[in-house]
Amino acid sequence: MDQHFTSQTVSTDSRPAPISAGYASGVREECGIFGIYDTAGGGVSREIYRGLCALQHRGQESCGIAVSSTDGPPKNIRFHKGLGLVSEVFDEPRIASLTGNLGVGHVRYSTAGSTTVENAQPLVLNYIKGTLALAHNGNLINAARLRREQEYTGALFHTTIDSEVIAYGIARERVRCASVEEAVKRTAVHLEGGYALVITSPRKLIGVRDPYGLKPLCLGQKGSSWILASESCALSSIGAEFVRDIRPGEIVTITADGIHSDYMEAPQARPAHCVFEYIYFARLDSVIDGVSVYNARLKGGAALARSCPADADLVAGVPDSGLTAAVGFSQASGIPFALAFYKNSYVGRTFIKPTPEERQSAVQMKLSVLEPVVQGKRIVLVDDSIVRGTTMSALIKMLRKAGAKEVHVRISSPPFLHPCYFGTDVPSNRQLIASDHSVETVRSLIGADSLAYLSMEDLADMTEGLPLCRACFDGHYPMEVPEGDIRNALEEL
Repeated sequence: MDQHFTSQTVSTDSRPAPISAGYASGVREECGIFGIYDTAGGGVSREIYRGLCALQHRGQESCGIAVSSTDGPPKNIRFHKGLGLVSEVFDEPRIASLTGNLGVGHVRYSTAGSTTVENAQPLVLNYIKGTLALAHNGNLINAARLRREQEYTGALFHTTIDSEVIAYGIARERVRCASVEEAVKRTAVHLEGGYALVITSPRKLIGVRDPYGLKPLCLGQKGSSWILASESCALSSIGAEFVRDIRPGEIVTITADGIHSDYMEAPQARPAHCVFEYIYFARLDSVIDGVSVYNARLKGGAALARSCPADADLVAGVPDSGLTAAVGFSQASGIPFALAFYKNSYVGRTFIKPTPEERQSAVQMKLSVLEPVVQGKRIVLVDDSIVRGTTMSALIKMLRKAGAKEVHVRISSPPFLHPCYFGTDVPSNRQLIASDHSVETVRSLIGADSLAYLSMEDLADMTEGLPLCRACFDGHYPMEVPEGDIRNALEEL
């Protein structure tokens, strides 16, 4: 349905919400964001499409693109969003219809707010100062309180996501100040949590990173275009040059005149970058805050081999999350690396309920064991994490059925003991198998011959001393967090 303020299109697909791709009991990220401004006036919708495809690993539930022309009439924004993968929601005619030289895109996996087309991003507001498009990665821990305050002053909400709280805050402040970047700065003072934002106004592209640097955001350039993206891999995908990471607490404004940086008026925060970007979330070819994701995972596997050796015939990784760490383990231990699983890349998203039985079925749909590789072998099986234990248990059963003599599990992160409040889907303590079980008990429950995790000390070496948020492992959050699970708080209002 195309409507005008200029045009908007929203998918009305009523399929059930996907539980991501396949064996879905691991950790997942909330979303990826991408923004671009071609100061020479060239079209940007295809570049946004390509950038979102590069960020698809950060969210597969919904996606969207919003584009406008900086020299066009007021409120000339066009957008389209829907449930599904980028390649499913957008085709060539749709991309061609999104004309303009300034735009923002989003891919989403929900950790707060249900999976409906209303909750898809970017959010687009039409208000007295023009239009505002916003894409958000992360979670606000005070979103429910901010929303109640806005509702008491007349705000009407159409979604159950914290991103709308941010968008309304900016729009309200913009009416009271001279520029949209000042409105963003005033709004940011009230935001608590981990977040990265890409925002477009009629003639500006703005990027924001939370004061702790919990969520990644980087700046790139391609000819006359400036780009903001969650990961550097998205810059590479469109042939852009990486310029730098946005600094914690920085607000970057890009106009036809160039780039201007400002910083939030907030108490000084110690940087605390999310450790799981390096362990799992980010794409292998990304570099985040100066650290290569690929090298970090190699180092994690090598550290495991040194501190937790195993007498085995081969090292295998769980596709795709454990493969690089498995290579690092193999290189450091001298035990040959082998592919023990075939991954079926054509299964697509599975519409399953997250019960243990259905998770195990999803594993078998997605992965099969290469029996000639594992038969009669003692295997070191490397993965990035154990959350509930369901997936690992299923994989070990599959290996043993295929003839593996022994399975020694090595995990390239410390045990999950605490939930995440900042946009990472680490569930509540009662769902974390390591939270109330010893390592030996977890080993027995998953059926491994031995089990060992990466040490906290090795995390620092893995990320070259980068200041990290490790709260999911040690409970030391970079800010005060609420009690209980806040992820559905907005839906309950």
